[in-house]
Amino acid sequence: MSVSRREQEWADWMRMAMEGDAQAYQHFLVAVTPHLRVLARRRCAEFGASASEAEDVVQEVLLAVHLKRGTWDTARPIGPWLAAIVRNRLIDSLRRRGRRTNVPIEDVAATLAADEQTDEGDERLSAETLLARLKEPQRDIVRSISLEGAGVRETAQRLKMSEGAVRVTLHRALKTLAAFYRSDNHENR
Repeated sequence: MSVSRREQEWADWMRMAMEGDAQAYQHFLVAVTPHLRVLARRRCAEFGASASEAEDVVQEVLLAVHLKRGTWDTARPIGPWLAAIVRNRLIDSLRRRGRRTNVPIEDVAATLAADEQTDEGDERLSAETLLARLKEPQRDIVRSISLEGAGVRETAQRLKMSEGAVRVTLHRALKTLAAFYRSDNHENR
């Protein structure tokens, strides 16, 4: 499948998901995750981050895609929107860890339009509202990794859990958050 055809399929699924089609959203997430991993690994290498950081970035990107999907302009290609989220989440992650990053000026222009459409305060409030519905340690793990930028290893050590258990709990928590989000949006229609 060509890149443009693949991205068109992703865009179609995302449009259907934005209209409330949970199955289309599931197809989108399953299809796009390997692509996000490739982008995250490539960006980690570009910015001198360890390859192990890529999976943390992917988890943050999936949460960001979920929370920001309403900001995607359906008339525009979805690939650049996803790439911008990957780049932004990696940069945020590196900054939180005290690493200095230099972003090429070409990358900034592509991001400005997407950033203008977001309202971080509303997204943070919405995320906190959804997080409050999670049980511990799911809530703590999602907050630690996805909102505060801690790594899986750091979170696992703090919670005295294995890294694998933290990843599994994070994955399940994100699925639960997606279900909460879908049910809330369905009720508001």
